[in-house]
Amino acid sequence: MMTSVILYEYPFNERIRTYLRLEQLFRRLGELASREHPLDHHFALVSIFEIMDVSARADLRSDVLKDLEKQKQLLDGYRGNPSISEKVLDGVIAQITHCFDTLNQQTGRAGQALTENDFLMGIRSRIGIPGGTCGFDLPAYYAWQHRSGAQRRHDIGEWASTLAPLAESIYLLLKMLRDTGMPQKVMTQNGQFQQTLPQGRSFQLLRLRLDPATGFVPEISGNRLMVSVRLMRPEEDGRLHAATEDAGFELTLCA
Repeated sequence: MMTSVILYEYPFNERIRTYLRLEQLFRRLGELASREHPLDHHFALVSIFEIMDVSARADLRSDVLKDLEKQKQLLDGYRGNPSISEKVLDGVIAQITHCFDTLNQQTGRAGQALTENDFLMGIRSRIGIPGGTCGFDLPAYYAWQHRSGAQRRHDIGEWASTLAPLAESIYLLLKMLRDTGMPQKVMTQNGQFQQTLPQGRSFQLLRLRLDPATGFVPEISGNRLMVSVRLMRPEEDGRLHAATEDAGFELTLCA
């Protein structure tokens, strides 16, 4: 699908990197699960297994709960501020509380309940092998793929529901993080852009919007002191080569 701009995001720490990977997987799962074809549902299961792999880190759930609690405390500090709508504030805090409570009620890692499903674990053990889910390898899975689309969607919905509290929390935390940024128009010089970051602020995410008509691909790097963007141009050989032309783009730093 053609878009007027391409949005690139660059995380400044491993925690946000994990959140972005999970968000992409959850969105892909939602898209595939709603379709009809068995092949789409095959890759919906692949997405579930990838979510389980990314979520396998023991402290992920703890990190998400800490971030939710931190956001709640931050917003509570705005109570009584005449420039803040109490109704809107209460609504956002209610969302955070709901996400915190539902995620906190779960035990273990995301998708841990699915590890007790022999049918799914049989598929998971073969899905990483090229061609490993053929009918002669997994006849039960082959039979499942021949069920009606409605039945397969129902099954996937049941399995994915165990991941819903984490998905809802990740969506909310990333939305709130993105909302902290203020877009600015910037211009490269000879295809490069650098910006020193203000001291005392800890940025977590860089967002860059670039017109695809320019033909450029941004190469982004950054740390707590500076961000750097180098514009690259894809050549016919598939390699990226540094561009020397000046170009403008929109840059947003989110804390």
